[in-house]
This record gives sequence, structure tokens and C-alpha cells, in this order.
Amino acid sequence: MKKNKTTNRDVVLSIATSLFLTKGYHTTSMDEIVAVSNVSKTNIYYYFKSKEELLSAILDQLIRTYSELIFEVVSRKDQSVQERLETLLQLLTQQETDYLGGCPFITLYTQMPQDIPLFREKVSRFFQSQITTVEALLNEGMESLEIRAELPARSTAEFIVSAIEGALFLQHAGQDPGILVNLKMTLAFLLK
Repeated sequence: MKKNKTTNRDVVLSIATSLFLTKGYHTTSMDEIVAVSNVSKTNIYYYFKSKEELLSAILDQLIRTYSELIFEVVSRKDQSVQERLETLLQLLTQQETDYLGGCPFITLYTQMPQDIPLFREKVSRFFQSQITTVEALLNEGMESLEIRAELPARSTAEFIVSAIEGALFLQHAGQDPGILVNLKMTLAFLLK
């Protein structure tokens, strides 16, 4: 059996992700990534030609990870739509409490170089995909009579994703975990 060896690229991605999310993209230098990762600057620049290229790889990795997790949850056809929505909500609200913006995507988005539209497009596509996934779950729930049929699926999905992201930020800013608890109860009430 072949073991997956952690590469220097993997180490740099992990360390840089942690630093960008907890200290900030702008305040984290490549020298700090070198010092914390114990990977030489030459080796880092072999994999990532610039700090922006490193950020792009981090975004791709986060998007891939979250997308796979979301897909796994919504694919559980042995669970009711309500159960899958609850699990999805749990997944999306289980964030590290030390991320600067509460959510990794908000944290990185607010610090991205604004002159590189590719970064904004990646984040936008990720959130649009989330909205489309939630919309499909809502439609399925309406068809099975688990969710109120009069709800407009697309705008309700947009509301749910927006509420989750806003609650993550407010929880982080106010250090109040009750915000997410209240959000979960309120969404369950609205959907029934």
C-alpha cells in the first residue's frame, strides 16, 4: 500500500491558509510563510510564482473541499430534505472561531487584491453553486411536502446562504455563539 507523502507544496498551502485566515493576507509575508513552514523560499516559489498565485491555490483548495463536503451531504437520499438541510447548515456554520471574518471565504474575499477579478469570480461562483444546491434541496422538499410549497425557492436559497454568512460574521465580531443557534431555529421555523 502506497502512503501519500506530504509534499512541501502541501505544507506551504496548509501554513499559508492558516496564516491568511487568522492574521490576514496583507499582513502575512512570504518570509513568514517560509519561517513557519520550514520550506525554503526557493522551494515555495517553485510551486507558487507569487503570493497571488498562492492565494489562488488556497481558494481552489477551499472551494474543492467545501464543494465535496456539500455534495456529500445533499447526496444522502436516505435522509429527508429537512435532515440534509440541517446537516448542511451544521457543516457551513462549523467554522474556526479565529478566522478574521468568521468564514474563510469572507475572510479571504475582503483581503483579496481587487485588481484581480479572477479571485472575486471564484468566490462568486462558489456562493452561486451553494445557492443553486440549496435551491435544489428546497424544490425537492416542496415536492415531497416537507417544506412550505409557497416559498420562492431561489430567493429563499439566497436568503439562507446570506443568513449563514452574515451569522458567521456577526458571531465572530460579537463573540456570540447564540447567533448561529438562533439562526438554525429561525430557518427551521421558516421552512416548515
